[in-house]
Amino acid sequence: MPVSAMIAPMQTIISVSELSKTYPSGFQALKGINLDIRRGEIFALLGPNGAGKTTLIGIICGIVKASAGTVRVDGHDIIADYRAARSLIGLVPQELTTDAFESVWATVSFSRGLFGKRANPDYIEKILRDLSLWDKKDNKIITLSGGMKRRLLIAKALSHEPEILFLDEPTAGVDVNLRRDMWQLVRALKATGVTILLTTHYIDEAEEMADRIGVISKGEIILVEEKRELMRQLGKKQLTLHLQTPLERIPSTLGAYRLDLSSDGSELTYTYDAQGERSGIVALLKDLNEAAIVFKDLHTTQSSLEEIFVSLVKDAK
Repeated sequence: MPVSAMIAPMQTIISVSELSKTYPSGFQALKGINLDIRRGEIFALLGPNGAGKTTLIGIICGIVKASAGTVRVDGHDIIADYRAARSLIGLVPQELTTDAFESVWATVSFSRGLFGKRANPDYIEKILRDLSLWDKKDNKIITLSGGMKRRLLIAKALSHEPEILFLDEPTAGVDVNLRRDMWQLVRALKATGVTILLTTHYIDEAEEMADRIGVISKGEIILVEEKRELMRQLGKKQLTLHLQTPLERIPSTLGAYRLDLSSDGSELTYTYDAQGERSGIVALLKDLNEAAIVFKDLHTTQSSLEEIFVSLVKDAK
């Protein structure tokens, strides 16, 4: 049996079709969004402020009404079969809104009950321990720090054992230790089969964590791609040559390579397509030799996801 036949296709757990949202003011937040989220993946949705990320999440979670289009969660229509669809979802919103005078234990337990789940103290304890909240379980929410309140929102979202977790800017304004703890938790959840969709301003997190990346700009999805493929297709590579003897100017015979010369004349930089052929580098080195330009060292770098994201959004304007 061929290997391809042995690998099961990725199942779609969220299907968004021709989704649009226009607010009473006339502002069109979403324009004909089509998006499929695969079961068990970490999907990062990137976009500038006002791009439509939070509106899209709100519609999928059933808390914002779409103007047109459909959303299905594991086959359940988010409107016609709201309770079944919503029970599969845990949402960690941007805003720190929760009952200030409840205890941590009570509010997480109450959130579980809202979804019709039987009490399970052992599970609640595990969540609170995983999020370093166990020693705060009897504290009133009003006494918690901002970082602890952020952890509490995650605990509430996980209280009913959802199959899908939405994280809307989950690490905005939190310290480095909490960010690290959260991403460790995200990895652990993925390992148990939970599907995770996150929005983030920290592109390094998407680069490290995501399986696939979507970019939204002005209410439209402009790209959805496997992270590795995105880096391969759109990343630019640079070859930097450290010269034996500084140059005053780049010889005209090397003009076709569009080289950049450092201000002190000691480095030449050649920028090329990450998926391009290596023949360009071979030809460059040959022409450098013929021009009697000797280099003592060289190294290559590749553009980051942040640079790719900025260029994509710029091109979409």
